[in-house]
Amino acid sequence: MSSAGTVLGVAVPAAVIGAASFGLASAIQHRVTKQVPQVSTFSPRILWDLVRKPIWVLSIGTVIVGLSLQVVALAFGPLVLVQPLLVTSVLFGAGFAAWLAGRPMDWVLALGGLACAGGLAAFLLLARPSGQGSDFTGAPVLPLALLLGLLVLLSLLAARWLRGEFVAVALAVATGILYGVTAGLMRVVAGYFRTGGIFEPFTHWSLYVVCAIGPLGFLLSQQTFQRGRLMSPALAVITTVDPLVSAAIGVSWLGERIEYSSAALAGETLAAVAIVGGIVLLARRSEQLRRAMAEQEGASTWG
Repeated sequence: MSSAGTVLGVAVPAAVIGAASFGLASAIQHRVTKQVPQVSTFSPRILWDLVRKPIWVLSIGTVIVGLSLQVVALAFGPLVLVQPLLVTSVLFGAGFAAWLAGRPMDWVLALGGLACAGGLAAFLLLARPSGQGSDFTGAPVLPLALLLGLLVLLSLLAARWLRGEFVAVALAVATGILYGVTAGLMRVVAGYFRTGGIFEPFTHWSLYVVCAIGPLGFLLSQQTFQRGRLMSPALAVITTVDPLVSAAIGVSWLGERIEYSSAALAGETLAAVAIVGGIVLLARRSEQLRRAMAEQEGASTWG
């Protein structure tokens, strides 16, 4: 099979089916998290309640399938093709969530998801991330680490002050950052494993940061799904912020390169505007639908 044939025959189907797996898992988790009591942010109690739900445990298996297919897709296809296909998990998730709830899919939410996926695809095509960095280049780690930590803190504070669907969007930003840091540092851990053997990663701090931040990101994702009435905004934010943060880590810490020409920067800015516009559309539409659902429930209660 030719190189192009391999991409079309292996990478594309693996990425699409992986995206569907992620979308299905997210739809299940979003639904099941509503069946357990709300807890304070980062409280592990929610996991104890969820693990006793068999369908939620099944969704974790679905996530593992999606991750496995993502690895296969990236092994046979370029990041600029695979990552945008994986972001279609937003559309799959919206479809599965509507199906599970027994309601028609909202096409405004689908449009917002397409804006996020298209914006990310355009950004990656223009930025052309290159290099397979798996070790620190000696560049300062602290500036980006402080910036990302500040963004997480601001997102969590915003979630305390916002109302409605915007709470889930703020939590999703923090979740996406934690996922992106985990993904970026996992490349470092994998590099240590390849070059030094199974015990080498245990001698470096990056492994321990991954072990701390990874579970925190997953825990926060479940609380994010629980707080949002609809799933699409949170999932779109997480799946968009994650690869962007990972790319920033690759460039800042691991010596990878992106295109910095004036034309590329202009296009990347427009792509970022499309992503932000998609997220805003998702949040506003979800808030409208949440209020409409609340009014219908109130009317049926009094009726």
